[in-house]
Amino acid sequence: MTAKDENAGHAADPEPITGEVLFCGGTDWHTIGRSDAKSKGKGKGAAAAAAAKDAARFPLLTEPHRLAPLKDVRIVAVATGCAAAHCLAVDADGRCYSWGRNECGQLAHGHLTDLNQPTIIEALAGTRIVAVASGRNHSLAVAQDGSAWAWGSNKYGQLGIGSLKTENEKKPVQSTVKAVRTVACGAEFSCWITTPSSTPSSTTATPPSAAAAAPSEPPCAANLLTAGLPQYGQLGHGTDNEYNAKDSSVKLVYAPQPTPRTVAALAGREMTKVACGTNHTVAVDSKGFVFTWGFGGFGRLGHKEQKDEWRPRLVDVFQRQNTLPATAVVAAGGAFSACTAGGGQLYVWGKVKQTGDCWMYPKPLLDLSGWHIRSMACGPATSCVAADASTISWGMAQHGELGYGPKGAKSSANPKKIDALEGMHSIQVAGGVGFFLHLVSRTGAPDATEEKRKKAGELLAGLPVFTPEADSVSQSTAKGKAAGTKKASKKVAKGQAAGDEEEDEDVEEVGGDEEEEEEEEEESEGEEEESEGEEEESEGEEESASKKRKGRGGRGSSAGAKKGRGAAAAAGKGRGAGKRKAAAAVGAKGKAARGRGKGKRK
Repeated sequence: MTAKDENAGHAADPEPITGEVLFCGGTDWHTIGRSDAKSKGKGKGAAAAAAAKDAARFPLLTEPHRLAPLKDVRIVAVATGCAAAHCLAVDADGRCYSWGRNECGQLAHGHLTDLNQPTIIEALAGTRIVAVASGRNHSLAVAQDGSAWAWGSNKYGQLGIGSLKTENEKKPVQSTVKAVRTVACGAEFSCWITTPSSTPSSTTATPPSAAAAAPSEPPCAANLLTAGLPQYGQLGHGTDNEYNAKDSSVKLVYAPQPTPRTVAALAGREMTKVACGTNHTVAVDSKGFVFTWGFGGFGRLGHKEQKDEWRPRLVDVFQRQNTLPATAVVAAGGAFSACTAGGGQLYVWGKVKQTGDCWMYPKPLLDLSGWHIRSMACGPATSCVAADASTISWGMAQHGELGYGPKGAKSSANPKKIDALEGMHSIQVAGGVGFFLHLVSRTGAPDATEEKRKKAGELLAGLPVFTPEADSVSQSTAKGKAAGTKKASKKVAKGQAAGDEEEDEDVEEVGGDEEEEEEEEEESEGEEEESEGEEEESEGEEESASKKRKGRGGRGSSAGAKKGRGAAAAAGKGRGAGKRKAAAAVGAKGKAARGRGKGKRK
């Protein structure tokens, strides 16, 4: 989802309304939304104590909290995504902040360490950012000059840089798309809407049969581009790019698409809004017609069937007198979609509730009829809207992200007001995996009276403040540099000792080698643990939980075996230090003797 309302960011916004960021939901970025988070707080003895300690360090914020690092910052936009566990924010000066999970560099700080505190992206200094978007492990940004930036995972080409050479970009890189107005992210794919071109399209595309029923547009090039994983047709290029891994194999592979391509089926239409679910896309053109494509499970595309669509297909409900107004809001969640239409109606379709039948085509959500909805956001199975002087949420929550408070309901099948935000003017909402971001005005609605402005400030001041745990990235970096310096000095010592035959120097060399091997083994363990998280996170929503458990078990046993070998090596080192020194000295003398013997024979 992107930074602006309708889950999309618009570059032209001369005087944006500013506000303060509120947060509710889980704060443990490493485990949130993952299977190991479900067992948090359970266990016995040391395991239970460790779980309790983590719970104290990373609490569940079941009601909206002010973030201490951003209390005095004038924020204009926030972003996360229904498959994302990281956050982005843009302030009034165009600076971009990021925090959360960072296993693929999606925070753009040049490292892979999770961050608890919102931190300015220094690599974008001098670039005025106006909109941002978050995928599962990647991020997009739009600059005021229309340039597009991206960082994080590029495994499927979702950064749109035209290459798969680098899998993880830990700092912002420029995408190949120019004159960008709007961005949106799915789990592993991206969408860009550009300034419409008056140049006739060089591609003669045959529109979908349903799309043909809509009024015709002057022929022009499509201004919606997509890149990334095409597995379910979510790129809209008419194919899922599926092929066999080998001629003799039945394993299917989906070719990544690293170069952004225009969605040819939309040629002749000016697309104005776009929202992405995990594996599907919803877009709206300038006439208010709604198109969907991608994964069709649970009816999330709104076509009365569950078939995947590889090309944009017009949603029949939004035609004739029921097209979307220019102020419409569009949103997409893990398995459902939504938009606002005329008459104050919010339409939803797909897996709207965790129980009961799916809605195979758009239907009005009667609980919210007549509300003026400014912004809507969706998580994997949760929704939240900013409407009038209220913020309303519903869905199946696990981390308190609905914001009902410690004594309130954990989940709600029906829309329910967030009491802590009642009477406050929410500018925007953004939903991620297990959390929501709320951008709230410090002075109330733009047309508020002086009394209401004062009241809005008092309500905001009365909310609890959350201070995230300090990040230790600088300490980790210092330790890494120290370890590197230590290794380098050992290698130099090793090279100097190679030409000497003194016993004490040879003993130091052997001891240094053993210490290096132990350090490298510990580093490999850390890399394997990081790869576990990356592999688990990159698995699609359709993969079975049993495969995940099996994969984690295999890697866990391997890591356990390595740790066991490391412990045994350490114990052996302690017990036989004297024996190894003597053996090293004897070995060194033997090598020297053999070398002299060979010289004599020659």
